Amino acid sequence: MTSPTRAWLLSDAPRSRLQARAGQTYLRWLTFRANPLALVGLAIVVVLLLMALLAPWVATHDPLAQSLDQRLRPPSAAHWFGTDALGRDIFSRIVYGARITLMVVILVVVTVGPIGLVVGATAGYAGGWLDTALMRVTDIFLAFPRLILALAFVAALGPGIENAVIAIALTAWPPYARVARAEALVIRNADFIAATRLQGASPMRIVLLHVMPLCTPSLIVRTTLDMAGIILTAAGLGFLGLGAQPPLPEWGAMIATGREQIFDQWWVATAPGLAICIVALGFNLLGDGLRDVLDPKQSQ
Repeated sequence: MTSPTRAWLLSDAPRSRLQARAGQTYLRWLTFRANPLALVGLAIVVVLLLMALLAPWVATHDPLAQSLDQRLRPPSAAHWFGTDALGRDIFSRIVYGARITLMVVILVVVTVGPIGLVVGATAGYAGGWLDTALMRVTDIFLAFPRLILALAFVAALGPGIENAVIAIALTAWPPYARVARAEALVIRNADFIAATRLQGASPMRIVLLHVMPLCTPSLIVRTTLDMAGIILTAAGLGFLGLGAQPPLPEWGAMIATGREQIFDQWWVATAPGLAICIVALGFNLLGDGLRDVLDPKQSQ
């Protein structure tokens, strides 16, 4: 980056709102860049995104094509991660499985984030009986382990990736509501909220335009940290046969099909298991880095 541009970004007296926001974003990037583990997490997530977007060009074989004369072949130049019991290329199935994993994560996040934000911000700002009622409902969902509750919902809805997304979303929103409520409890006593209230703004307007935007950074951090749990829950449902159905290359289902050969043909279950571990680790490292950048309570 050129010196004039850096000076423009780091100016102590920005001349426009654009310059101020650009400078703030650049300072956050410098803080994020100073954390090597966060950069590792970002690299893993970027690789996952590229692998999902470029799957037809990255995969070396058709992930659904069966070749029984090539079944249970060990890793080689022809099949980088070996083949499974039906002769399908494991590397190609992992590459295409990244699409399913990413789709599940995105669908769950865009569902639970707004729900948790609305419930938590409303409960924290309103207080009283509404806060008590909403938080008791939240406590009911938190009382059950997420995977067990997701299994109950999937058992009622039926197996399938769409129902798995619904089940995970129904079990994942309570922590977001807790985080948003904690932020709203602090924000509602701020002076600018009192000034907005005196100007005649309705409670709904205050919650939507003032409380919820200030709760968003904490929820972004929580979302990034929670993505690993979402991936593990989706993989658990797939392992039990309640998530993506065959022949879709879902990582949890791939582990389930390879568990019978775990001692003799270890690569069948090991490769998708390592993919789950690496991606979950990447989201956790990225979440830690974003927490240092976005959480004002963290020491810089």
